[in-house]
Amino acid sequence: MYFRSVSKIGLLLEYFLIFIGIIFLLFFFYHVIAEPLYAFVFRKPIYVHFYIFPKKLTLSQLQILHTEFDFYKKLSLKEKRYFEHRVATFIERYEFHGREGLVVTDQMRVLIAATAIMLTFGMRNYLFTLIDKVVIFPDIYFSSINNNYHKGEFNPRIRAIVFSWKHFLEGYEISNDNLNLGLHEFAHVIHFEGLRKTDTSSTIFAASYEDIMEQIKRPANYKRLIDSNYFRIYAYTNQYEFIAVILEHFFETPRQFKSEFPELFEQVKIMINFSEVI
Repeated sequence: MYFRSVSKIGLLLEYFLIFIGIIFLLFFFYHVIAEPLYAFVFRKPIYVHFYIFPKKLTLSQLQILHTEFDFYKKLSLKEKRYFEHRVATFIERYEFHGREGLVVTDQMRVLIAATAIMLTFGMRNYLFTLIDKVVIFPDIYFSSINNNYHKGEFNPRIRAIVFSWKHFLEGYEISNDNLNLGLHEFAHVIHFEGLRKTDTSSTIFAASYEDIMEQIKRPANYKRLIDSNYFRIYAYTNQYEFIAVILEHFFETPRQFKSEFPELFEQVKIMINFSEVI
């Protein structure tokens, strides 16, 4: 009887080890072969949204999304649940700090988080590793980055994204002026993350970014961009500002963007994995 029990335990252990081995092989195949190959061919991850225990926003936070964030209002019911989970996760993950006596409110948390999530909604890895806090000033503030006054900035040295709340709100007052401080600064974060990380979404971002830069280096393409006057002149300061500005345009005036520069528009869609601009 004793030896039979030992034999059964040994057999169960053997089956368990085989099971673990199969799981490991499947995991290895998916991450090392299947998804990289899929991303290379189709320029998108196999899946974007999968949440076992989706997080919930409070009723007051949901009300802010419903009344103050147009992008959210245009999502399908399923997409809204995904969006809410991501906003709730962002708010939970990052610290929010008010400066110069500013008291951080739910409106600030929700609208700032929603801006980041809108920009990364097509990416599976939507949280940022280069920041751990959001700093909010009531108005323009003096920045130590270049000893000047700023409306907003991404500051990797202190692992923060910083906003003047007054100017953050102004970015949403006119929805089609292609000036959105929140989008602009979060675009810088995505840009830095995309060129440093190796997950699928970052790999796609980096490859698309290289394609875009290669295209605008061509004199004829660059001249057409300048002559169009569609992108404000600040876009041509450097490659970082160019990406930030075109992402502002992508979300604020997508139809005009697509009409003026259809190839560039499609490259931006691939870069952030937006199957459709809403």
